[in-house]
Amino acid sequence: MTTPFPFTAVVGQDDLRLALLLNAVSPAVGGVLVRGEKGTAKSTAVRALSALMPDVTVVGGCRFSCDPQAPDPRCPDGPHPAAPGVARAARMVELPVGASEDRLVGALDIERALAEGVKAFEPGLLADAHRGILYVDEVNLLHDHLVDLLLDAAAMGASYVEREGVSVRHAARFLLVGTMNPEEGELRPQLLDRFGLTVEVAASREPEQRVEVVRRRLAYDDDPEGFAARWAAEEDGVRGRIVAARELLPRVRLGDRALTQIAAACAAFEVDGMRADIVMARTATALAAWAGRTEVNSDDVRQAALLALPHRRRRNPFDAPGLDEDKLDETLDRFGPDEPEDDPEPDGPGEPDGPDDRGPGPGGGGGGVPPQGNAPEGGRESRTGEAPAEASAPACAAAPAEQRAVRAGEPFRTKMLSVPGLGEGAAGRRSRARTEHGRTTGATRPRGALTKLHLAATVQAAAPHQRTRGRSGPGLVVRRDDLRQATREGREGNLVLFVVDASGSMAARQRMGAVKGAVLSLLLDAYQRRDKVGLVTFRKAGAEVALPPTSSVDTAAARLESLPTGGRTPLAAGLLKAHEVLRVERLRDPARRPLMVVVTDGRATGGPDPVKLAGRAAGLHAAEGTASVVVDCETGMVRLGLAGQLAAQLGGQAVTLDELRADAITGLVKSVQNTQAQATNRARNHTTRRAA
Repeated sequence: MTTPFPFTAVVGQDDLRLALLLNAVSPAVGGVLVRGEKGTAKSTAVRALSALMPDVTVVGGCRFSCDPQAPDPRCPDGPHPAAPGVARAARMVELPVGASEDRLVGALDIERALAEGVKAFEPGLLADAHRGILYVDEVNLLHDHLVDLLLDAAAMGASYVEREGVSVRHAARFLLVGTMNPEEGELRPQLLDRFGLTVEVAASREPEQRVEVVRRRLAYDDDPEGFAARWAAEEDGVRGRIVAARELLPRVRLGDRALTQIAAACAAFEVDGMRADIVMARTATALAAWAGRTEVNSDDVRQAALLALPHRRRRNPFDAPGLDEDKLDETLDRFGPDEPEDDPEPDGPGEPDGPDDRGPGPGGGGGGVPPQGNAPEGGRESRTGEAPAEASAPACAAAPAEQRAVRAGEPFRTKMLSVPGLGEGAAGRRSRARTEHGRTTGATRPRGALTKLHLAATVQAAAPHQRTRGRSGPGLVVRRDDLRQATREGREGNLVLFVVDASGSMAARQRMGAVKGAVLSLLLDAYQRRDKVGLVTFRKAGAEVALPPTSSVDTAAARLESLPTGGRTPLAAGLLKAHEVLRVERLRDPARRPLMVVVTDGRATGGPDPVKLAGRAAGLHAAEGTASVVVDCETGMVRLGLAGQLAAQLGGQAVTLDELRADAITGLVKSVQNTQAQATNRARNHTTRRAA
């Protein structure tokens, strides 16, 4: 087994280490979601924590890790006789991004069930992780139905498998840790809420700390066992402190004053539901136990709020996560600050010194255990969620007049745009596709392992062969060749590539604000439908990829906000650039179908014969069958209809800015329905008068 990097040797990342340790002390906190850029020790810290977890005692031979002191009465391997049990290290189980549902929750052996009548169940990763750690790297890239199963099990402490008339239930209590890079897409708000704590991490900008990170990593790579041995004393100290905090936890008192502060903080940040209050209470209690105290104070409540509320506060999809700490402090002060203590209680047993008090080597340079209570000032910057200075500054501050960015209009609910046909891409909510979940549409021979049995088709395939197979009594002889896999139809996510005209003709008549509002609305729709998005803009003499295809819709919104305008309209260049982007994406992810949304008034200027070149570029997309929508931005009394001509050349459809609004479509449908209802009533009244 590979020697893990020591937890106490991780440099900096105080909030991350504290959140992990609090869950080790009290698994009821509900796990940790770690958000941050790549290369910030997210995975290293999680894997290092597993070595600090105390050993667990399990029933010998039980595949579900039952506790011999309190075995699960419904364990599939039970009932368990009284036995001393076997001690082993707590497991850390990793859930791969590409895992199937059967791999996560377990699977029934369909072939044995049909051929032998045996209900054989093979446990999945949830059973393996019971009483340990379940680690999901890049949790935002998991299919939604897997995340639902995962978080339901974490909330209920049990996993249920219902399939083909067989029901299996087993305990599944684990420390859930997920990591994600926000640039690759966000989790849905209802799924974010199921993680107990969240932590924002970023690489240090201090040269000394970065040097220490490199020094320790190189030393570990050269001699992992020797490096771990130098940190063994630190690791033992933290391990002992976790055990002591667990023993102290039941005696920690959460007073009325702390409860009032918790409720006030949740109300002040307008979090939905009561889960935030419960998680804050458990986190504050764990903080007090970690500090070796039996009373929760205001510092515990404040730290709990910084860890439990940022991902739960009500915000728009494109707002950065984080808390206003001044508002938090004001709320806590208004609802009863603690009285000063004359003799503060000492910290818990075996607490290592703070990071700043250590020298280099083991125990120095920012390693060890993060402090309890308020985080250092340097650690708050990653929790505020504020955009970097260059992103938050006005994009037009130093730009010439023709490149000044126009603010986007208010977003609205858009008409649903989809790719025709039936795809097989990643699960989402836009276009029709063959998926693991959805309505059953047919059956086929299984390719590989059978996962979804189509019972009727299987019986139909086996029935003609019963006489040749020697069946002499009731029942059905089923062989492997008879098994049929159910085919299901659901929805997929697509690659939505926006090709936006940023030329002078769009800036004229103050159209760009409405255009940006429309694109922002489409981005919001893409966020809700789990799409990847890209952004190509064209103006002046050429086109550029403002944002390569990504799952981070909020990044696309930020790029759109700072988009400058002006110059000629190189429509052909924009279409050719989009063609190149789609060509590369087809090689990277051939199953994800593209939808190109061209936002333009259809004009083409600049260069020799720009209209003819634009037609040729559009023909390339049409020849490859790329689904296209042209959003016609032309306004005024006199309209040339150029966007409609472009849509015909692309083989797609054209919609105006007004037609893009879903409420406009809904209003039209209601108007038609009302007209039909009035006509029906008139006909009924006329018939009644004639009968009279």
